[in-house]
Amino acid sequence: QVQLVESGGGLVPPGGSLRLSCAASGIIFSRYSMGWYRQAPGKQRDMVARITSGGSTNYADSVKGRFTISRDNAKNTVYLQMDSLKPEDTAVYYCNAEFNVRYWGQGTQVTVSS
Repeated sequence: QVQLVESGGGLVPPGGSLRLSCAASGIIFSRYSMGWYRQAPGKQRDMVARITSGGSTNYADSVKGRFTISRDNAKNTVYLQMDSLKPEDTAVYYCNAEFNVRYWGQGTQVTVSS
Protein backbone atom coordinates (compact mmCIF):
# COMPACT_ATOMS: atom_id res chain seq x y z
CA GLN A 1 0.00 0.00 0.00
CA VAL A 2 1.41 3.35 -1.07
CA GLN A 3 1.39 6.14 1.48
CA LEU A 4 2.62 9.71 1.22
CA VAL A 5 2.41 11.49 4.56
CA GLU A 6 2.99 15.25 4.67
CA SER A 7 3.92 17.19 7.77
CA GLY A 8 5.26 20.59 8.76
CA GLY A 9 2.39 22.86 7.79
CA GLY A 10 1.03 25.56 10.05
CA LEU A 11 0.48 29.25 10.61
CA VAL A 12 3.38 31.60 9.95
CA PRO A 13 3.63 35.41 9.62
CA PRO A 14 4.63 37.01 6.32
CA GLY A 15 8.36 36.76 5.80
CA GLY A 16 8.58 33.61 7.88
CA SER A 17 9.74 30.11 7.00
CA LEU A 18 8.37 26.60 7.10
CA ARG A 19 9.78 23.23 6.13
CA LEU A 20 7.41 20.63 4.77
CA SER A 21 8.25 16.93 4.78
CA CYS A 22 6.69 14.05 2.88
CA ALA A 23 7.51 10.52 3.98
CA ALA A 24 6.81 7.84 1.39
CA SER A 25 6.21 4.14 1.87
CA GLY A 26 5.14 1.31 -0.41
CA ILE A 27 7.18 2.55 -3.38
CA ILE A 28 10.78 2.30 -4.58
CA PHE A 29 11.31 5.93 -3.65
CA SER A 30 14.55 6.48 -5.55
CA ARG A 31 12.83 5.71 -8.87
CA TYR A 32 10.13 8.33 -8.46
CA SER A 33 10.02 11.97 -9.37
CA MET A 34 8.65 13.80 -6.35
CA GLY A 35 6.77 17.05 -6.25
CA TRP A 36 4.90 19.57 -4.19
CA TYR A 37 1.64 21.05 -5.40
CA ARG A 38 -0.70 23.51 -3.73
CA GLN A 39 -4.34 24.39 -3.91
CA ALA A 40 -5.91 27.55 -2.54
CA PRO A 41 -9.67 27.78 -1.93
CA GLY A 42 -11.56 28.10 -5.20
CA LYS A 43 -8.44 27.58 -7.30
CA GLN A 44 -6.90 24.70 -9.20
CA ARG A 45 -4.05 22.60 -7.89
CA ASP A 46 -0.76 23.95 -9.21
CA MET A 47 2.78 22.64 -9.25
CA VAL A 48 5.11 24.35 -6.79
CA ALA A 49 8.33 22.36 -7.16
CA ARG A 50 9.49 19.04 -8.53
CA ILE A 51 12.64 16.94 -8.20
CA THR A 52 13.48 14.04 -10.47
CA SER A 53 15.01 10.74 -9.46
CA GLY A 54 18.33 12.16 -10.67
CA GLY A 55 18.00 15.28 -8.54
CA SER A 56 17.04 17.82 -11.21
CA THR A 57 14.65 20.45 -9.93
CA ASN A 58 12.15 22.88 -11.33
CA TYR A 59 9.98 25.51 -9.67
CA ALA A 60 6.94 27.61 -10.32
CA ASP A 61 7.94 31.17 -11.18
CA SER A 62 6.08 32.46 -8.13
CA VAL A 63 8.35 30.58 -5.71
CA LYS A 64 11.74 30.70 -7.45
CA GLY A 65 14.41 31.99 -5.12
CA ARG A 66 12.21 31.47 -2.04
CA PHE A 67 11.45 27.74 -1.98
CA THR A 68 13.86 24.80 -2.18
CA ILE A 69 12.92 21.19 -2.84
CA SER A 70 15.23 18.36 -1.79
CA ARG A 71 15.08 14.63 -1.25
CA ASP A 72 16.72 12.05 0.98
CA ASN A 73 16.48 8.64 -0.67
CA ALA A 74 17.83 6.92 2.44
CA LYS A 75 14.85 8.25 4.40
CA ASN A 76 12.29 8.00 1.58
CA THR A 77 11.49 11.64 2.22
CA VAL A 78 11.11 14.79 0.15
CA TYR A 79 11.28 18.26 1.66
CA LEU A 80 10.13 21.73 0.75
CA GLN A 81 11.95 24.57 2.47
CA MET A 82 9.81 27.68 2.20
CA ASP A 83 11.37 31.05 3.03
CA SER A 84 10.15 34.63 2.70
CA LEU A 85 6.59 33.40 2.81
CA LYS A 86 3.82 35.62 1.48
CA PRO A 87 0.07 35.62 2.16
CA GLU A 88 -0.49 34.38 -1.39
CA ASP A 89 1.42 31.20 -0.48
CA THR A 90 -1.52 30.20 1.73
CA ALA A 91 -2.89 26.89 0.48
CA VAL A 92 -3.11 23.18 1.13
CA TYR A 93 0.19 21.67 0.04
CA TYR A 94 0.19 18.18 -1.46
CA CYS A 95 3.04 15.75 -1.97
CA ASN A 96 3.15 13.89 -5.27
CA ALA A 97 5.08 10.83 -6.44
CA GLU A 98 5.25 9.95 -10.11
CA PHE A 99 6.75 6.99 -12.01
CA ASN A 100 4.32 5.83 -14.71
CA VAL A 101 1.60 6.21 -12.08
CA ARG A 102 0.88 9.15 -9.80
CA TYR A 103 0.25 9.10 -6.08
CA TRP A 104 -0.89 11.92 -3.78
CA GLY A 105 -0.65 12.64 -0.10
CA GLN A 106 -3.52 13.94 1.99
CA GLY A 107 -2.23 17.50 2.13
CA THR A 108 -1.04 19.87 4.82
CA GLN A 109 -2.36 23.38 5.42
CA VAL A 110 -0.01 26.34 5.17
CA THR A 111 -1.39 29.70 6.28
CA VAL A 112 0.65 32.88 5.95
CA SER A 113 -0.95 35.64 7.97
CA SER A 114 -0.12 38.23 10.58
